Amino acid sequence: MQLTLPRLPLIANLAGYQASWLRNDVSAGLAIAAVGLPSAIAYPAIAGLPPETGLYASILPLIAYALFGPSRRLIVGPDAATMTVLAAVLTTVYAVPGVSADRVTVAALLALAVGALCLIARAVRLGVLATFLSRPILIGFFAGISLSILIGQIDRVTGIDIEGDGLIAPVLELVSKAGSIHWPSLLLAAVSFALLQAARVMQSRIPGPVLVVALAVLLSALFDFEGHGIKVVGDIPRGLPSLTLPPVSGLPFQSLLLGAGAIFLVSFGSGIIAARSFGAKGGYLVDPNRELEGFGAANIAAGLFGTFPVTASDSRTAVNFSVGGRSQIASIVAAAALMAVLLYLGDVLRILPIPTLGAVLVATALSLIDISALREIWRISRVEFVFALIAMSGPISFGVLEGVATAIAATLVYVLHKTMFPRDALLGRLAGHDGFYKLHRNPAARPVPGFAVFMVQGSLLFFNTDYVQTRLRAVIDELPADTRWFVMDASAIAQIDSSAAAMLDEVHDDLGRRGIALAIAELHFGAREILERAGVIAKIGPTMIFEDLDDALDAFEKSGAERAAQ
Repeated sequence: MQLTLPRLPLIANLAGYQASWLRNDVSAGLAIAAVGLPSAIAYPAIAGLPPETGLYASILPLIAYALFGPSRRLIVGPDAATMTVLAAVLTTVYAVPGVSADRVTVAALLALAVGALCLIARAVRLGVLATFLSRPILIGFFAGISLSILIGQIDRVTGIDIEGDGLIAPVLELVSKAGSIHWPSLLLAAVSFALLQAARVMQSRIPGPVLVVALAVLLSALFDFEGHGIKVVGDIPRGLPSLTLPPVSGLPFQSLLLGAGAIFLVSFGSGIIAARSFGAKGGYLVDPNRELEGFGAANIAAGLFGTFPVTASDSRTAVNFSVGGRSQIASIVAAAALMAVLLYLGDVLRILPIPTLGAVLVATALSLIDISALREIWRISRVEFVFALIAMSGPISFGVLEGVATAIAATLVYVLHKTMFPRDALLGRLAGHDGFYKLHRNPAARPVPGFAVFMVQGSLLFFNTDYVQTRLRAVIDELPADTRWFVMDASAIAQIDSSAAAMLDEVHDDLGRRGIALAIAELHFGAREILERAGVIAKIGPTMIFEDLDDALDAFEKSGAERAAQ
């Protein structure tokens, strides 16, 4: 018996690799490192973490995803939305009395917990969670997150210590402390932001963040920004992080677990959106359950090497596609390049001005507000636009962590709204055509005399039975006096529960008092089982349950003929 060991996804993805692709992968890896460096240093500041943690998060997780992730071209790394949720979770953890562990330790524990949640979700095939947060909800939520990020940059671009929370309080505090603005810092931030926008509009071959960071470091060296009161990044530890298991003693387990759940939902939701977007662009399918393996490995690596949770990075993946990366070798090259930065360029990064990083984060936050997508949602569905606004208001009005709960609640309300009011229609025949047609959509269709057909387009469950029963009564009240059969077309009713069974029992009795027989056609197996257990089938009569509407019509006409013969 031959033992076959499972192959790492990286090995499977490299099957058929061509030597000519190596040049593209190396170029893509270097470009990913260059574009990722500014955000790697800037993003940790959102959660109050030191800049080196962003570099660690851009190295070890890349290698872990390259080994265990299913996608050949997706790149993981720090993400602005995930960092904002992490910042809120850290605030909640440190609000618990007695917590003395440093922020890096707590962030690393959260990364481990997120990684574990990814693997648990993979084991029970919960990749379906990727579709739980709808596109309008996520678009609105990320817009709210972006406003939170923008407010968080006030102190970095003005040099003022802002103590207020929320959206309005920091702005009012800025106005009250306007006399303390450090104008050189604000000017540097404004110029950096203008250069970022100019590079974007002119489609510069050198990515805007790379250009701005390089120029800011050069000017900082030439004009001693630190000596003129402009804050700089400061010393970054040289060398690579060591493998450690963060201690858990003395930390609030419940707060950590709930926080990890919030980070998991947001990071996985945004990560899968990025994965699917680039999958469509690259012509390959994305399996959310397999992506959970890659994201789980990346986050566990992040936790073991002292950094924070990560997810798919749309900006780095876009660079990988644009340069022509063909495999995860690009990720490994990018990780190696950032290792070199840690080892040899610490002195250069030390003088990087904080206002420039603030400008990078402002530009990132603005890119999260997808105005065109919001316009499209408004054009397509006003209801979905309202839910997008609800999700947007969560991070702004209640805080980021509460905003996650608001987004989830909005999703639940959205799903319930879609199923609480199922559509319905009366059906009739069309001369010269087989089958039945909706009367309101086909003016030429006519109801069959004495034979009313009513279709419900949705499952019958406890939360919509009152509405459906109201609709049935309204339709029954309008039936012609010669109606003898009322047939429910159940072809679109996938599920029925006990509440719906009781409702149909009442409808049967109501029809009986009017001298009308109830029949059901095209009843699904599971729904029929429920009605049989509830005794509804026995009450209606098994002979009044039909495979399709044509069978019901044949039985109706036959009963009419027998009645006439008597």
